[in-house]
Amino acid sequence: MSDNNITLNKVFISDIRGIIETARQTAIRSIDFQRVMMYWKLGERIMVEEQQGKSRTDYGSYLLRNLAKTIEPEYGSGFSVRQLERARQFYNTYQIASALRTQFNWSQYKMLIAINNADKREYYEQEALHNAWTGRELERQITSGLYERLLMSNDKKSVLEIARRERIPENPTEIIKDPMILEFVGLKPEVRYYEKDLESALIVNLQDFLLELGNGFSFVARQKRILLEDDEYFVDLVFYNRLIRCFVIIEIKTHKLTHKDIGQLQMYVNYYNRTEKLPDENPTIGILLCADKNNTMVKYSLPENSTILASTYQLYLPSEKQLLDELKRELAEIK
Repeated sequence: MSDNNITLNKVFISDIRGIIETARQTAIRSIDFQRVMMYWKLGERIMVEEQQGKSRTDYGSYLLRNLAKTIEPEYGSGFSVRQLERARQFYNTYQIASALRTQFNWSQYKMLIAINNADKREYYEQEALHNAWTGRELERQITSGLYERLLMSNDKKSVLEIARRERIPENPTEIIKDPMILEFVGLKPEVRYYEKDLESALIVNLQDFLLELGNGFSFVARQKRILLEDDEYFVDLVFYNRLIRCFVIIEIKTHKLTHKDIGQLQMYVNYYNRTEKLPDENPTIGILLCADKNNTMVKYSLPENSTILASTYQLYLPSEKQLLDELKRELAEIK
């Protein structure tokens, strides 16, 4: 039989490709982590040298300026004064080398050490580790104030426990953010658009939307048809959360929330609980994703321990000040 007549087994080819891709990815991670360790060791050595000259108040800045002047021409911009400052900060933040994560590269660590609050930094470190966030995804979550938004409806202890995987979420508010940041859809806040426009944009950018929704979500359906006798209804979006083990229904409203909107979503939630939910699954969660809401109206429209939540959306990334101001406002309302 000639070589031209031999057909290689598809499984064999797939295995060979897998071996090559795994080796490549391992090599890249190894190189990335060696860079991380290089900056950590630089930071350690700089700190030792700096301590020897601590009698001079300006010795630290003098040391970094002159060190950069000496080595940057030889090794490049990765050893500028700013990078050497980061290396020193990196060592001061993570003083035990064994605590460094091999899954993170230097770009990710630069973002983490820029966070001064230790609890906040640990939260992003844990979430990035468990969810295998890329550098872009980590940057987006930090920029969108994910930690601060979760604190608006949860205490710090529960947020960190879930991030550490010490327990699974027990309440919808532990994973649903308010507000949700949807800057990735590309819609301009000042332009009027319809609910179907936002819905379509979310589906087109489904991967980003799943990142914003958080852990455990998977997409189930769009415009899910519900037939009640001769009347048709269509649920905007249906997801499933494997952590809470329940369906999650999302209704989109581009206007200020009304009690009629809450009643409509309650009907959908009741339908899913009675016809779709399995006996061992938890009650369905309903999310009203709205442009604006009256918290008091929502509170009195829903029974206590309701699984319906109202979350506003923003089409732009908020500043840290805006999120902190909102957090203070939410805490004041609770008091």
